Amino acid sequence: MSKEKIINEKSLEFLEKYLNNPSPTGYEWEGQKIWMDYVKPYVDEFITDTYGTAVGVINPDAKYRVVIEGHSDEISWYVNYITDEGLLYVIRNGGSDHQIAPSKWVDIHTKNGIVKGVFGWPAIHTRNKEKEESPKLDNIFIDIGAKDKEEVEKMGVHVGCVITYPDQFHILNKDKFVCRALDNRMGGFMIAEVARLLKENKKELPFGLYITNSVQEEIGLRGAEMITQTIKPNVAIVTDVCHDTTTPMINKKTEGETKIGDGPVISYAPAVQNKLRERILETAESKKIPFQRNASSRYTGTDTDAFAYSNGGVASALISLPLRYMHTTVETVHKDDVENVIRLIYETLLNIKEGETFSYFD
Repeated sequence: MSKEKIINEKSLEFLEKYLNNPSPTGYEWEGQKIWMDYVKPYVDEFITDTYGTAVGVINPDAKYRVVIEGHSDEISWYVNYITDEGLLYVIRNGGSDHQIAPSKWVDIHTKNGIVKGVFGWPAIHTRNKEKEESPKLDNIFIDIGAKDKEEVEKMGVHVGCVITYPDQFHILNKDKFVCRALDNRMGGFMIAEVARLLKENKKELPFGLYITNSVQEEIGLRGAEMITQTIKPNVAIVTDVCHDTTTPMINKKTEGETKIGDGPVISYAPAVQNKLRERILETAESKKIPFQRNASSRYTGTDTDAFAYSNGGVASALISLPLRYMHTTVETVHKDDVENVIRLIYETLLNIKEGETFSYFD
């Protein structure tokens, strides 16, 4: 595939719609419907499961099965406690960052629709200048404009309501995508674009391809854990985000060095099957796709781990998209990296043969 641009006007419209729709962990289905509607022309059928994972399948009758996967959920909050004065305290749904909460608008999802609120914070004038408290889980709170607990309940807000940020998609300096939930709806977008390119370029794969958009990654890889038992794949190529480590206050000695704009990041970790990773590296080199490397210690912390250790062991690898400001509302990626992740997954699929075991002993 040439170096021409991959993302077109239609795919950019899909990306914006897909990102702007809230899909908190455990409540992903509306986003999944948007994703499935876009992918539908490029696949033969869909698989969905009880908790909302969606899979577009090409060649469903093939015995040899290859997964390409991203996850659809975003971090969020739950209402945990309502004070007599009508203020809301929260707990995490995934790895939500308490430090970015103060002064943010929020959407509280109720049966009656969205209730708006704000994370309040004491004014600078009222704080102890010598010993300022930093935002913590036990002191951040949401104000929905209610005078007391009874009014909160009349507004349809109760313990267990899920809370998301309303921040929407922007393009920064022409080639940076900025939004909440790029982690990891960019993954869902990129695998959807792979499906589109296979169809548009009339590529016939010798295996079944399972384009998998998993749920519940942010709370422990749970969606992937479930769907891999259904698919029982032979190979899994997972895409998620990783850290750009070139911005301030990040220690490269502990986090490694990866940078937006420098290409997809290929991971080294126990869960990453070495022969499959080498196939990806060889593909990148032969197709002149720029790439970076990243080493994980015990686990990748992505759905790669769930696929790798399932079904007696599945040859799995991870291709990551470098991202700045993870788990904030201004997550930032480079358009060139997005296109190169798509290219790398696409070209790697064309280099996989039916029946390959990737065994170290063959």
